[in-house]
Amino acid sequence: MAKQKYEMKTERSQKMNDEGLLQLRTTVLAPYMQLSTALIGKARHAGGNMFRHQMDTLAILIDYGYIDPVLLKASLVHDTIEDIKGFDPKLIEEADSDGPEVLKLVLEVTKHEGEEKRNFLMRIIETGSQKAKILKCADRISNMISLGYVTDTEFIERYCNETEFFLLPIAIEVDFNMYQELINLIITRRKFLEDWKKINK
Repeated sequence: MAKQKYEMKTERSQKMNDEGLLQLRTTVLAPYMQLSTALIGKARHAGGNMFRHQMDTLAILIDYGYIDPVLLKASLVHDTIEDIKGFDPKLIEEADSDGPEVLKLVLEVTKHEGEEKRNFLMRIIETGSQKAKILKCADRISNMISLGYVTDTEFIERYCNETEFFLLPIAIEVDFNMYQELINLIITRRKFLEDWKKINK
């Protein structure tokens, strides 16, 4: 297991070459960070708030070697339209020169009003762009890690099942390392559920 993790880390590091580091250095994220601060008051089921989740999603993408400016900027505001009542999408569109592409990507990973979760995830599987699928995987990794702080066992079980049925097919298509991490997260969260049920019989 340790060797496997080392090999994964080496593969990620190779993605972040000199050219990539230069691109990352010149990517201006501040306008999108400012927009995401509107999520500070939005509590999460696992504790904390949605602003921290946007930052976490950004960090996961960088950890996996993704440096595309549009993808990184979208990660910082990917929940704004869905979770902030009355949020104006034009704020994303006009944030900078990448704004229109960032908004397009955010809309891909935004659940439409009245859209069932299953249909939303199937839409990403069937018609989502490469960037939308990568962003959704990073988003789900962050959410799965947060399950370690959730005491609602039914929610954990439902979320693990959802991840297995919908997110693993997305991850295996776009990033095998993300796929492996999601599998490990499912296994460890289900192990927690088993232990909890034994203790609370």
